[in-house]
Amino acid sequence: QVQFVESGGGLVQPGGSLRLSCAASGSIFSIYAMGWYRQAPGKQREWVASITRGGTPTYADSVKGRFTISRDNGKNSMYLQMNSLKPEDTAVYYCNLRPVLGVAWGQGTQVTVSS
Repeated sequence: QVQFVESGGGLVQPGGSLRLSCAASGSIFSIYAMGWYRQAPGKQREWVASITRGGTPTYADSVKGRFTISRDNGKNSMYLQMNSLKPEDTAVYYCNLRPVLGVAWGQGTQVTVSS
C-alpha cells in the first residue's frame, strides 16, 4: 500500500518561492508517473504538474515557467520548486500517482501566497 506525505508549504509573499516535498512509502514509487495536484478553497482539486518515472515533466499552463517538478527514485521522493508565486497559487498541495489509480490522498501541505 502506497502512502504519501507532503511537506514544505507555508505563507509566502507574492513573487516568493517555496519547495514542496513528497515522501512515498512502498516499493512501487519508481514504477509510476507521479503528479502534484492542488485544491483551492471552494474549488475542485486540479492537476499542477507530473513527471514520468524517467524524469520527463509536464506542467499545467497556469504554472508553466514558474514551477519545476523533480523526483529522486532512490529516495522515494518527489519535489516541486515553486517560483514567482501568485495569490492564485494559494491552495492545499497534494502528491499522488499520475493517474491517481485509486491511491488514497495524503493530508497535503498548505501554500498561502499573500502580502
